[in-house]
Amino acid sequence: MAALCVEPSTGGFIFENCKRNAVLQSKGLKGPTALKTGTTICGIVFKDGIVLGADTRATEDTIIADKNCSKIHYLSDNIYCCGAGTAADTEMTTQLISSQLELHRLNTGRIPRVCTANRMLKQMLFRYQGYISAALVLGGVDVTGPHLYSVYPHGSTDALPYVTMGSGSLAAMSVFEDRYKINMEREDAMKLVCDAIRAGIFNDLGSGSNVDLCIITKDKVDYLRPFDEANQKGQRQGDYTYKRGTTAILSEEVKKIEFDLISTKVTRVEPMET
Repeated sequence: MAALCVEPSTGGFIFENCKRNAVLQSKGLKGPTALKTGTTICGIVFKDGIVLGADTRATEDTIIADKNCSKIHYLSDNIYCCGAGTAADTEMTTQLISSQLELHRLNTGRIPRVCTANRMLKQMLFRYQGYISAALVLGGVDVTGPHLYSVYPHGSTDALPYVTMGSGSLAAMSVFEDRYKINMEREDAMKLVCDAIRAGIFNDLGSGSNVDLCIITKDKVDYLRPFDEANQKGQRQGDYTYKRGTTAILSEEVKKIEFDLISTKVTRVEPMET
């Protein structure tokens, strides 16, 4: 006689309800749909390092949930990562890999390489087959020089001289295709990335607010937040304060509430010892 026991869960996503959900949907039950996310992130390799850029708008379907969201995440002292997709997924994924890179650094006694972070990210995302909605632009400088990768939610990666991701990536890519040059100077690279993010902000409804930049070189990291305020708040045209009596009172009635006094008690407060 076979023993009836349930195997313990090994963690991660469980897909045993997929058939049940398919049956329910065939009977007319509409399942939850994915929320539309919007972001413009990009990065380029310049003469001395990497420039990463991102907008700061976080959306929840058609609602702007956060106007000043930080989308450039810390992985290690020489490696940073831009995240597009679901904000919680990008935040938790980068924090997990950041802790693993720190443990790797402590075990080896060496500064982590960008390809190591890339391998950790792609192996984790591939394990979940795209159900972790994290599209990443990974950049950093190590002993072998500057490196830039794009990491897709399913785990595929590309090593490129310039890359854009997110719903505003096409607008940003048009700027890169037109103006990118090999071995650009620092200021020119920052201007190019800023203009690419601005193109995403003004041509994609899911992107907006400010432009954040992160410049990574061999010696230091400059995280400029915000680098540029693409959408500055204007002056309010109307005045919404009204004088007392502007709205007419049609009727007014004052009622007296009857009550009985049961008891009164006075409590003496003792001074606090100092």
